[in-house]
Amino acid sequence: MLPAAPTQQAFGYPSLFLLVLIGALVPVVPTGALVSTAAVVAFHQSAPLALLLVFLVASLAAFLGDVSLYWLGRRGMRSKNGSRWLEAIRARAPEERLAQAQEKLGEHEVAVLTLSRLVPAGRIPVMLACLMARMPMRTFVRGDVPACVAWAVTYQLIGILGGSLFREPWEGVLAAVLLTVTISVAPSLWRRVRRAAAG
Repeated sequence: MLPAAPTQQAFGYPSLFLLVLIGALVPVVPTGALVSTAAVVAFHQSAPLALLLVFLVASLAAFLGDVSLYWLGRRGMRSKNGSRWLEAIRARAPEERLAQAQEKLGEHEVAVLTLSRLVPAGRIPVMLACLMARMPMRTFVRGDVPACVAWAVTYQLIGILGGSLFREPWEGVLAAVLLTVTISVAPSLWRRVRRAAAG
């Protein structure tokens, strides 16, 4: 959250940066909800500069986190014993999603990478597919820059929408968090329902 006082803002933006960066490296932190929450608060401050800073901080942190995770994954691919980072990536990429990512990556390399951040739980399978395809870091970066920008814009717009619908900032924050969590968990719930119906 980004309070109004300048001294508090000085802590708010670095906190947002660190949390999004950690969330990119360890995909358990709900980074989309963080960005939406920060956007709600910035919107209620009626400060365009605050919204711009939320966007810049979020997209930069997401990009640095992605590139760092990809670099660590590449090191693991080259190592005979692998690495815990590579194993963590593998553990978070279901076989079905990985197969889909590999197929789509072969057809539309950079476009799939760019869209992967907008698809709930799509980033990790696509990143693993890129690692298995030995995608060069330069190519990964070329696709990840627009991916992080689009991701930051999307979740910031969710926050602005939540902020505009409610008079009190906490109501907008609650709405934005509920919406981002719903977007995040809906695909996995849908897959479970389909499996239960099929089995």
